[in-house]
Amino acid sequence: MSGVWVFVEQVEGKAANVSWEAIGLGRKLGESLKQPVTAVVFGTNAAALGNEAIQFGADNALACDDATLADFRFEPYANLMTKLAKERQPDVILAGATTRGRDLLGAVAVDLDTGLIADAIGAELADGRIHAMRPVYAGKLLSTVTSAGNPQMLTIRSRAFPAPVAEASRSGNVETVGAALGENDIKVKVTGFEAAQGTVSLSDAAIIVSGGRGVGGPEGFTPLRELAGSVGGALGASRAAVDAGWIPYDHQVGQTGKTVSPDLYIACGISGAIQHQAGMRTSKVIVAINKDAEAPIMKLARFAIIGDLFEIVPALTAAFKKKLG
Repeated sequence: MSGVWVFVEQVEGKAANVSWEAIGLGRKLGESLKQPVTAVVFGTNAAALGNEAIQFGADNALACDDATLADFRFEPYANLMTKLAKERQPDVILAGATTRGRDLLGAVAVDLDTGLIADAIGAELADGRIHAMRPVYAGKLLSTVTSAGNPQMLTIRSRAFPAPVAEASRSGNVETVGAALGENDIKVKVTGFEAAQGTVSLSDAAIIVSGGRGVGGPEGFTPLRELAGSVGGALGASRAAVDAGWIPYDHQVGQTGKTVSPDLYIACGISGAIQHQAGMRTSKVIVAINKDAEAPIMKLARFAIIGDLFEIVPALTAAFKKKLG
């Protein structure tokens, strides 16, 4: 089996949105290569997710629902992906540039002795090779990189590519495959999970409201939460706010936190150091609220509001609630 493979990342049987975005890119590349798109699904509910991937644009799927793959662990996932790739020789392998996607494809690229382009925000095919655009130098510049080796491997940034619309009428073959390792061969054991705080994933959020040192303390995030809630957005934070203990690390956006690309990013009391910009500068629209008109974030923002965030944010929340009901 050749063609374009897309790793469908899932948690407890629910696929990550970036996986559907990767299938959309996979179809574009597959059409240029005149090759089919195969969804590769490991873990709980794998066969059903394989059928869902076909509805989103895959032509067929490989599924493994073995107990060793119920939770993401580096060893069984990487060994199985490598084994399948060696046996079936795909032309391209895609995944989301998530923690799991980076871990998995990084290991598989080493095992297959091929190159890997990470964190792409754009990709085209020319003369059979992928030419991908990715941020460099903490997002200050964009670089075009050409893949080397076979298979060509690529991870994509969440929300950088459009997800296709699911079509219930689409059908394809879901092939069940066996695991590569037994439980006794796996050194890492999962003993439990700690639930993440918040209700909206930063990586998937279309709107993010972030706070920085300017919020003044933990209580300063209260109006930001209300604003985020009024528009169905997620709550983010700068490293300064996280380091001060005002908000958990799960909310941190930036070079040492999460990289996000929402449709709307509202930065409240954030100066905009280059490390923070590295995590959010690809946002479609950036709104900055800050007392300092010379703050670096103001130069990056499409809309800059100079003033006290504790006056501006509640006013925005009231306006959104009135408009959106």
